[in-house]
Amino acid sequence: MTRLVIVGGGHAAAQLAASLAEKRFSGQVVLVSDEAQIPYHRPPLSKTLIKDPEAPLPELRGAAFYEQAGIELRLGTRVLSIDRARKALRLSSPEGESELAYEHLVLATGAKARELPQAPIGTPGVHYLRTYAQAQALRDALPQARRVVVLGGGFIGLEIAATARQLGKEVVVFEAMPRLLARAVSPAISDFLLETHRQAGIDIRLGTMVDGLDMAQGRAIGVIAGGEPVPADLIIAGIGATPDVELARDAGLDCDNGIVVDATMATGDPAISAIGDCTSFPHPAWPQPLRLESVQNANDQAKTLAARLCGEPQPYTAVPWFWSDQGEARLQITGLWRPGHESVLRPASRGNGFSVLHFDGVQLRAIESVNSPVDQMAARRLMQAGQSPDKAMAADPAHPLKAA
Repeated sequence: MTRLVIVGGGHAAAQLAASLAEKRFSGQVVLVSDEAQIPYHRPPLSKTLIKDPEAPLPELRGAAFYEQAGIELRLGTRVLSIDRARKALRLSSPEGESELAYEHLVLATGAKARELPQAPIGTPGVHYLRTYAQAQALRDALPQARRVVVLGGGFIGLEIAATARQLGKEVVVFEAMPRLLARAVSPAISDFLLETHRQAGIDIRLGTMVDGLDMAQGRAIGVIAGGEPVPADLIIAGIGATPDVELARDAGLDCDNGIVVDATMATGDPAISAIGDCTSFPHPAWPQPLRLESVQNANDQAKTLAARLCGEPQPYTAVPWFWSDQGEARLQITGLWRPGHESVLRPASRGNGFSVLHFDGVQLRAIESVNSPVDQMAARRLMQAGQSPDKAMAADPAHPLKAA
């Protein structure tokens, strides 16, 4: 293998480049990203970067790393198409169109913001948040806004709402589902976050569909909800994300809620792999193929692929974990909750935090913690080892979490 091309500039792409360098991969590595910035941390976009005009770009690794590792960066370059028969990419950059051949191609294209039909990206008065450029635009617009309307009560929407409220903005959140983060967390966590955000002064309206936008001279000046206009100086659409599979689909790769890969991140084409938010993959802890949007999943899938590319194949079995900072509440999750699990509430041994542990029979399947990092990490270690605590012990904060 002489040239490996990575398409994408997020966590998965950067981690794969680093893992290949660590394993002394013998081929040439080229990373192609349509963003102008060197790969950077995404989580700070909805927190630090939108409120601090002095915040620097949170690079995952500096330019010196790529130079020393011999990794070629092609930033601000978009991949237009994949020619699988010729093993070649058609590229577009400010210098014009060109072609890049590959021996192995890795798609780390991530996910893209789901757009409002009536307000695609670029609509004046409406902001989306997936990239550094979008974070900059939102940061520049926030100081002039008095009233902020957030569409969507998911992680991104709630994080932005909390940040805007900390900046003294009047904030209204519309969520179509009957509870916050309904697809991602248990009802106990939804209820806690609802109360936390309302106590902070955020107006959260559940089970409310937004019928449309109130437009004036081509700019969104509010939303229409329940037939009534709700004015806004700034609207943020945080209505979810979809896997960026356009390149893969157009190239004839199997896509089903993501680019379909096996447990080693291989697609149906032996010369193409895929990693990160764009993938649909099997996992031993879940009966159906999964697609996850998380830093942990992106990094661990990249490490799994690097091992295979360097002759050390191993299936992906990492226990998923996530986090979200919402105001003063740090939510940490390990595993995957689903309805039907038996839930055990565990107060933190100190402070006002707590955890909810979810069991399938005697097996611990997930833990959700709010401001309780000690219990979160103890449970994570147990799950990574395939162990579970006793349920009665788990409910008692006087007893440390350990295997039954």
